[in-house]
Amino acid sequence: MSLLKRLGGTAQPPEVPVAAPPPPLPPMRGPAPIPLAEVPVTVIPPEPRSTAPASSHTATVDDSLPATDPKRMLDLSLWVVDRIQASLGNQSELKRSPESEKLLQERFARTYQQAGVNLPDTAVKHLFTMVCDELMGFGPIQQLLNDDTVSEVMVNGPNQVYVEQKGKLRLTPVRFASDEHVLKVIDRIIRPLGRRVDRKWPMVDARLPDGSRVNAIIPPCAIDGSTVTIRKFSKNKLKVDDLIRFGSLSPEMGEFLRACVISRLNIVVSGGTGSGKTTLLNVLSNFIPEDERIVTIEDSAELQLAQDHVVRLEAKPAEVDGSGLVSIRDLVKNSLRMRPERVVIGECRGGETLDMLQAMNTGHDGSLTTLHANTPRDALARMETMSMMAGMDLPLRVIREQIASAIDVIVQQSRLDDGQRKVSYITEVQGMEGETVVLQDIFKLEMFGKTPEGKIQCEMRPSGVRPRFTPRLKAHGFDLPPSIFGTVLPGQRR
Repeated sequence: MSLLKRLGGTAQPPEVPVAAPPPPLPPMRGPAPIPLAEVPVTVIPPEPRSTAPASSHTATVDDSLPATDPKRMLDLSLWVVDRIQASLGNQSELKRSPESEKLLQERFARTYQQAGVNLPDTAVKHLFTMVCDELMGFGPIQQLLNDDTVSEVMVNGPNQVYVEQKGKLRLTPVRFASDEHVLKVIDRIIRPLGRRVDRKWPMVDARLPDGSRVNAIIPPCAIDGSTVTIRKFSKNKLKVDDLIRFGSLSPEMGEFLRACVISRLNIVVSGGTGSGKTTLLNVLSNFIPEDERIVTIEDSAELQLAQDHVVRLEAKPAEVDGSGLVSIRDLVKNSLRMRPERVVIGECRGGETLDMLQAMNTGHDGSLTTLHANTPRDALARMETMSMMAGMDLPLRVIREQIASAIDVIVQQSRLDDGQRKVSYITEVQGMEGETVVLQDIFKLEMFGKTPEGKIQCEMRPSGVRPRFTPRLKAHGFDLPPSIFGTVLPGQRR
């Protein structure tokens, strides 16, 4: 059976000749059938041609390793990739499509036969997948990105790749050939976005085409090799029913949050790193009516809003000479001139917090944002600190009054020790009493212990207190029953 048939393709003459085959194999004139039993086992790479690309990889295969050893397969795949790229010429940048895969099948068949290696059918198909991932994807980590059970991919240098699955970290067998191989994947990620990373500025934030967030840092700051962290987002846009099914919040909490968003309350989602703040912000944004104009502001665009009338703004890093910087704060100020009915800020990290509070206090009700904090009270302290970073030299009491006037609800997202992600608090900001901002929990997560399997037992419970902004909810048509808040009327039982 020919190699192309084993890969599911049909033999067609290639458009561009590939590198001359190494002796003792005869020169190939097309992707003819390959009787694997007659092919030698050792790999004999041909001498690189002068027309080979500057980034060519010379495969060094250890004959003491099995033919399907991961290291040997990786080296062989990179060798095949370089030969195919040389044959493609100006077409070396390929986008994944049926036509591209068909073209690669043809080139792969010729190049594989030139390598003079005998692999089982399953290994040949795996090698072809590796080649496709190198040419049309993100190299060795592409299969991890394709896995829907993986929520985060962490590359700690070429020899260590971790993933997060179901809230737990685990080491994978995935490896890169070298640190240069990692840098090549980083370059492929950031090049379409116009971002840069080099020794002068070895850090970069970016995103994948599906919206997944990427952070990369390279030597000299990354001592043990280039490090890449990819926060994946679900391919399917989650809704509140999905979070209820996952156990992240209760149906009563979902109904209450829907009423808050539609009633144009200003909401802050706070939580620790990896707790699910952005996912929850996406879900809350689904409640915004379709007839409202939304402006989103982010460092790196991640939000996936379902509405049609959405204007997405993204911060711009400085150029090499330090000019051209467009910060989140600049975008917040500009957004106020764009007639937004809702302003959604991906995350507040600095002085833009003060601009956001001023926007919320000047007619832009219903705005949403996230920030890092461990409790609702900590979220207030963080907002105070970040407002001071604006450099306005305002008294602390003035800042607190701005916060108490602007923010209506704080939703605390938490990641538990067993990996579960839960909404742990829904807290109302009631106003000021003296120098203190008054908070009142509406819902709170209560923990009871652990099961023998190590899963934390917990339950979301209402506090029994109705929020002070209940008249605003009623004005927008939400007459929520007392049972949602755990309130017991006379003659009723709990």
